[in-house]
Amino acid sequence: MGTERLQKILSQCGYGSRRDCEKLIAKNIVTVNGQTAKLGEKANPQTDDIRVNQEKIQFLHTPNTYIILNKPVDVLSDIKDSRGRKKVVDLVDYDAYLFIVGRLDYRSEGLILLTNDGEVANRLTHPRYEHEKEYHVLINKKPAYSQIQKWRNGVVLESGYKTLPANVKIHSALKDEQIWLKIILKEGKKRQIRETGKVLGLNVERIIRTRIGPITLGNLEPGKWRHLSDQEIKDLKKSCSLN
Repeated sequence: MGTERLQKILSQCGYGSRRDCEKLIAKNIVTVNGQTAKLGEKANPQTDDIRVNQEKIQFLHTPNTYIILNKPVDVLSDIKDSRGRKKVVDLVDYDAYLFIVGRLDYRSEGLILLTNDGEVANRLTHPRYEHEKEYHVLINKKPAYSQIQKWRNGVVLESGYKTLPANVKIHSALKDEQIWLKIILKEGKKRQIRETGKVLGLNVERIIRTRIGPITLGNLEPGKWRHLSDQEIKDLKKSCSLN
C-alpha cells in the first residue's frame, strides 16, 4: 500500500468519518513520525508511525463488507449513545467499525447501509454526488395539489434552508383519509421530510426508506440484516463511479 491522505487512513482504522478525522487532525492530536500532522498530509500506514493522542493506530487489512439493514423505529442511527438507547450497530453481528450510510431519525424506519468501505461511504453520503433516496411517507390527510407542487419545487424550512426539487407522488390512500406518499430525494438534511411536512401543514406520521441508489429494501423484515449480494455490490460501486 502506498501513501494515502491521513484522514482516509484514520477513517479506515475506525476513527470515524473522514470529516471526523479531519477534526482530529485540526486539533493537533495526530502525529506522523513524531511530527504534528497537518490537514492534507499523506502517509503510508505500513511504514509511517501514525498516532492519535500518542496511541499508535492499528491498520488492519480486512475485506470490504457491505450490509443492508431494515431499521425499526426507536433505534438510533449512530455508533455511540450516552443515553443507552439501542443503535443500528447493535442489531448487526459484526465486530469491526462500520460506517452508517443513510442515517434515519429515531422514529423513522427502513433501509440503512453499513460498510467498512470508506470510499463507498463517502460517495454515498457526500451531498455533491446527489444519490437518490426513496421513501414511503404516511401523512394525516390528502394533500392539496399546491402542497405537492411546493414540495416538488423545493421548500424553505424554518432554518432558512431551501430543499432541492423532489419527486413526490401519491402512492396510496387508507380508509381513514391518511395518505402514503412516495418521495425521492437527492439530499438528506436532518429531519428534512418531517420539517418539510410541517412547513406545508402536513403531519408526517411515518417514514420508511425503501431505496438508496440501486439498493432496495425488498422483503427484509424490520430489525433484520444481510450482506449485499455480489451483483448488488457491483451495482452499488457502479453508481458511485468506482467500477
